[in-house]
Amino acid sequence: MCIQYAFFLFQQNSEVYMPEDVMKKRGNLLNLGRPTRILRKSKYSQEENGVPQSPTDNLIELHQRAKPQVLQKSIEMNWPLVARPLNKSSVQDNKWKKADVTQEKRRSILHEFCKKYGRVNNPQFNLLHVVSRIYVEDKHKILYCEVPKAGCSNWKRVLMVLNGLASSVYNISHDTVHYGKHLKTLNSFDLKGIYTRLNTYTKAVFVRDPMERLVSAFRDKFEHPNSYYHPVFGKAIIKKYRPNAYAEALNNGSGVTFKEFVYYLLDAHRPVGMDIHWERVSKLCHPCLINYDFIGKFETLEEDASYFLQLIAAPEELKFPNFKDRHSSDERTNAQVVQRYLKDLSREQRQHIYDFYHLDYLTFNYTVPHL
Repeated sequence: MCIQYAFFLFQQNSEVYMPEDVMKKRGNLLNLGRPTRILRKSKYSQEENGVPQSPTDNLIELHQRAKPQVLQKSIEMNWPLVARPLNKSSVQDNKWKKADVTQEKRRSILHEFCKKYGRVNNPQFNLLHVVSRIYVEDKHKILYCEVPKAGCSNWKRVLMVLNGLASSVYNISHDTVHYGKHLKTLNSFDLKGIYTRLNTYTKAVFVRDPMERLVSAFRDKFEHPNSYYHPVFGKAIIKKYRPNAYAEALNNGSGVTFKEFVYYLLDAHRPVGMDIHWERVSKLCHPCLINYDFIGKFETLEEDASYFLQLIAAPEELKFPNFKDRHSSDERTNAQVVQRYLKDLSREQRQHIYDFYHLDYLTFNYTVPHL
């Protein structure tokens, strides 16, 4: 039943066909051995209906309305990109041998998984969408795919320092990181620029245990005042999943419980769409299309980050910051904290959460949780 449920969710949210043998092994993702047609989108105009709306209504409408993209000018690209060995010329210290072995193992597991399972059901991909979460640092030739709640704020600080946009990671505010528009994403370049960078830059992604990442996102967005997530997500979640909700809760969207949030996450007919903070990494970073050179994990962030900075020959004085970006007084989300949140759910609900994220568990070799 759980496998069938996972497959249903996967069908609802993916363009990839899942072979029967993969179903039995609870696995799947994209593996392409032939050229894929990549489509470039053009600008489109936004319709006006003349009906006045409140700011909250506008926020909800922007999140819910996915206007069709006008696609044109297809090109041929071979996916996935050819795997490249890491350039280790700047690594002089033998202390990185263990980190190097770890990297090779992670890359091998991901590569073999993508090579073995799945085929593309629809060979047309919107290239600009595939690379939309990838940040570019041209000086050191880095492509970094942003995974929220896996150290992304501090990684973007590091990229800003590497690019000469700031002198220190400690001088960059949260708002500057996320709203300053100082860093370019790969989809802002033309097709030649995108393709060249994908084939020549060091491509990195940092991931996190899916359950831990989910709880971290919930705590951040729903347990603290938030002028976007409460009116947009909170109000809709409370309205649909809380019987006899008080008018105040319906009005401000505050006080969403973790169980209500899980109802929303697993609902095939969500009242509002997905959000990058709890979207699957397989949907954000397309790890079987992009073929990442470096796979870091939040659980070993300090060691992985130090090794990565060595690999790209970063300035010696640049260290990855370990401070908590927001709500610094809160306990960090860890396995023990996750268990406190999961205990309020039924075993079936916990299983369904795993089913929802099972591709992330498989592609990044995370241990299946005890549910």
